[in-house]
Amino acid sequence: MSDGSSFYITTPIFYVNDVPHIGHAYTEVAADVLARWHRQSGEDAWLLTGTDEHGQKILRTATANGVTPKEWADRLVETAWKPLLKTVDIRNDDFIRTTDVRHEVNAQKFLQHLYDSGHIYTGEYEGFYCVGCEEYKQPSDLIDGVGEYAGQQVCAIHSIPCELLHEKNYFFRMSTFADHLLALYEENPNFVQPASARNEVISFVKQGLSDLSISRSSFDWGIKVPWDDSHVVYVWFDALLNYITAAGYGHDDEKFSRLWPATHVVGKDILRFHAVIWPAMLLAAGIEVPRQVFGHGWLLVGGEKMSKSKLTGIAPNQITDTFGSDAFRYYFMRAISFGQDGSFSWEDLSARYQSELANGFGNLASRVIAMVVRYCDGEIPVAGDFSEADELIRGTEKRVTDAATLAIGHLAIHDAIAAMWELVDELNGYITAQEPWSLAKDPADRDRLEAVLVTAVRGLGTLAVLLSPVVPQATAKLWTALGGIGLVTDQRIDRAWEWTGGPRVSPLEALFPRIEATVG
Repeated sequence: MSDGSSFYITTPIFYVNDVPHIGHAYTEVAADVLARWHRQSGEDAWLLTGTDEHGQKILRTATANGVTPKEWADRLVETAWKPLLKTVDIRNDDFIRTTDVRHEVNAQKFLQHLYDSGHIYTGEYEGFYCVGCEEYKQPSDLIDGVGEYAGQQVCAIHSIPCELLHEKNYFFRMSTFADHLLALYEENPNFVQPASARNEVISFVKQGLSDLSISRSSFDWGIKVPWDDSHVVYVWFDALLNYITAAGYGHDDEKFSRLWPATHVVGKDILRFHAVIWPAMLLAAGIEVPRQVFGHGWLLVGGEKMSKSKLTGIAPNQITDTFGSDAFRYYFMRAISFGQDGSFSWEDLSARYQSELANGFGNLASRVIAMVVRYCDGEIPVAGDFSEADELIRGTEKRVTDAATLAIGHLAIHDAIAAMWELVDELNGYITAQEPWSLAKDPADRDRLEAVLVTAVRGLGTLAVLLSPVVPQATAKLWTALGGIGLVTDQRIDRAWEWTGGPRVSPLEALFPRIEATVG
């Protein structure tokens, strides 16, 4: 189905110091929806995710648990991070770990190239370091502590004091790329999105860039600096390279040429790493910069950012065990404007599940299939004449497909789903207005009944195709009930209304069973 073009999309690689929460799953689902959409548009889509396993934070966590860092990483990857992908139904093409040999060897190749090209030098650095962020902090990144940390300066993200470190390290000449980066942002306004993220990055770079300390000698859990094994590579410099080492850099030129550059989906708290440090690294190496860096907002619970360190994290399975993975995916992609902060509440999740999924889409599907079974013995009618009302539905199918496609092109997943839901609402209104149950009572209205039913079936099939990247399990069931040809994921999503199916429908179980109690 590929049309030859590629769409390479990545999530951040996540620290394995603890188990994932719904904030991590939110990022995974967003990238997965975009990858699935592009795949169904005929592109060579490739989704990468993985884990970040080096650095001081992992070392300390492992030590506190009485195991080696590698043992800790292995345990968390197999028991928590890979299972997350199944929990929220992620169809990733690759999973990279920074302890993979393919990553370590080729990250060293990249670093050696920069060193040989004169972009790295030896120096000393002293500053306040947040182990939680694995980052030296500027004074503007610190805030006044409260509670046990009252009177101290703490990290604005983790709310814990930073450590004063003094080290002799290797440095990357990042300051020399400030003008290059500003030119990049100016020439390609879409490089950093949304607009609020772009403005933040430009403002940061305009203040001037310092050279970046890229090695550590005070501990040894990390990739060895290739020309000096008494140092390990700074964890962020190591981690960012996963996007190219997984795509073939240093070991598979054909694959790298086919996939790169990538679209990076990241949380806004790590935006500077991806929109400043990462493109500077690539510019220094003579490699094309990413296609785009999109910084999405935070998930808020009770007004606070989801956090493992603050114990405000909610495990994804706390939601999926009750509502299912489709509802998880739909809720977070629909309820939050992608790119903005969004608040999660059990009450809103439950309300949207009932009104939008169970009553809106699910009930529509059940009604249409049931009426074809009841009034036509399961055979989809071949209608002759269509009324203006029927043609309006057909026009809506095309219109919302185009609108959703345009929205996905801007990574506005919420707008794409809103467009699709216009068809859900119109079909429900159409069935109410046409009253097929009344038409079925009079043989003289048989032609009209068949026109209404085939119009409803066509619209429902279009919805199955459009919604398949968002709610893959429900749409697969619906596709089977509609007699769709092949798999729903094989249908061209940018021409969703052209879907083809067999002559009959089959019974359909409730796509979104009613849930009486709100959990939380």
